[in-house]
Amino acid sequence: MKELNHDSKDTQTEGTKPWVKPAIVTVRGGLLNKFGGKLEAAWMDTIDNVPIATLLEQYGAPLFVVSEQRLRGNIQRIKRAFCTRYPSVVFGWSYKTNYLGAVSNIFHQEGSWAEVVSEFEYQKARSLGVPGPNILFNGPGKKPATLRQAVREGARIHIDHLDELYTLETITEELDTQLDVALRLNFDTGFTEPWSRFGFNVESGQAMDAAWRIAASEYLNLTGLHSHIGTFVTEPRAYTQQVRIMCNFMNEVESRTDCRIDYLDIGGGFASMNSLQGIYLPMEQVIPSIEQYAEAICDVLLELTHEREARGLKRPTLILETGRALVDDAEYLISTVIANKRLPDGKRAVVVDAGVSQLFTAFWYNHRVTPTRLLQGRPEETVIYGPLCMNIDVMRNNIMLPPVNVGDALVFSPVGAYNNTQWMQFIEYRPNVVLIDEAQNVSVIRQAENLEVVTSQECLPTHLAEPYPQGTPENPFSGDRSGRKP
Repeated sequence: MKELNHDSKDTQTEGTKPWVKPAIVTVRGGLLNKFGGKLEAAWMDTIDNVPIATLLEQYGAPLFVVSEQRLRGNIQRIKRAFCTRYPSVVFGWSYKTNYLGAVSNIFHQEGSWAEVVSEFEYQKARSLGVPGPNILFNGPGKKPATLRQAVREGARIHIDHLDELYTLETITEELDTQLDVALRLNFDTGFTEPWSRFGFNVESGQAMDAAWRIAASEYLNLTGLHSHIGTFVTEPRAYTQQVRIMCNFMNEVESRTDCRIDYLDIGGGFASMNSLQGIYLPMEQVIPSIEQYAEAICDVLLELTHEREARGLKRPTLILETGRALVDDAEYLISTVIANKRLPDGKRAVVVDAGVSQLFTAFWYNHRVTPTRLLQGRPEETVIYGPLCMNIDVMRNNIMLPPVNVGDALVFSPVGAYNNTQWMQFIEYRPNVVLIDEAQNVSVIRQAENLEVVTSQECLPTHLAEPYPQGTPENPFSGDRSGRKP
């Protein structure tokens, strides 16, 4: 037994604890607010009745998990909301929101068309079996070769600018074919920031000039109008005004030309139940329901198209390109704790194995963070970092969280919108994405990356094929180690 030194601060007597240097730790219990504070974090250990522990054991972490039940429920709900309020409605699944094949085909099986904005997305839709007439082709950067393919296949092309209009005139003349097209419009609703970068402006008369040009074309027929007023729009009245402006423009076009408008595509932008940074109210008080959006849109559309039936014209078909509101709450990101840290200001930090390269929307949303077990201990203001060696890799700037251990799992949600399209292979591999179907079966719908996948597109010139063509360089640390401690 070690002999005690009674002159040292280590001095202890039998049965007593060793002396520990005292420390002052700042209590960070969070500020009082009118909504109160949770002393205990909620927790979840299953997704669609599948144990999270089992998912991590089989597919590793981090891990994206998609709920098929939630996806189908969301599209069925929005169809009920709109189709019970207006006689003719088409839904176009926005590929940019989440273009994973399994996700897209769930919506296609539920009757949705494909809304695409690039050569890649167009080809993706066709590879999934979507026919050309069921593709809404938007965007300012359509390539001539892809436009030619879209013309041949009968896609619904929404013209964004005059150069695109000229290109389509050339293509249709060369192919000697008639083509129904739509005009992308931009205007000020008074509720959202105008997206004047896209389409033809209504207020300046630019849109009417384009309509005149199409009306005079030998091969182009103006049959649709398209607009998109913004993203994460929380004011339903913005859509009411959008429909009003589009209907007025439709009437003007039909009265001044021989064009007949068959459909109005009002784009997307419906908000999901996500916590946008800078909004401090509970999302339940901020985000309108799907039914509120539907009422704001359909009521005014019915009102403004009623007189068309008296003139023997059909009401225009309403097209929606809803993305975020359908998919956001149907996907989760499971991440595990790597480390706990104490920052210089005393604030607690947690490092997890998923970063902003996988969860790109962490820059804009305070995603809900849910432990997978009941956490004990006093909740404390905590910042959650990802594993990237970048100071911007912040998964949550601030959250009240009880103590967590290395290896604990945290679930980020909702994450279904834009993360599987905007994610990057940066420093870390992109992880597995799995789907839980309605029978609780789990399938991989996108495999995790590895070195072979990441480097498959690289090409090394011959003179760079070896890292050390003259032999291994001398290692300055491989010399005499005799001076080191044993």
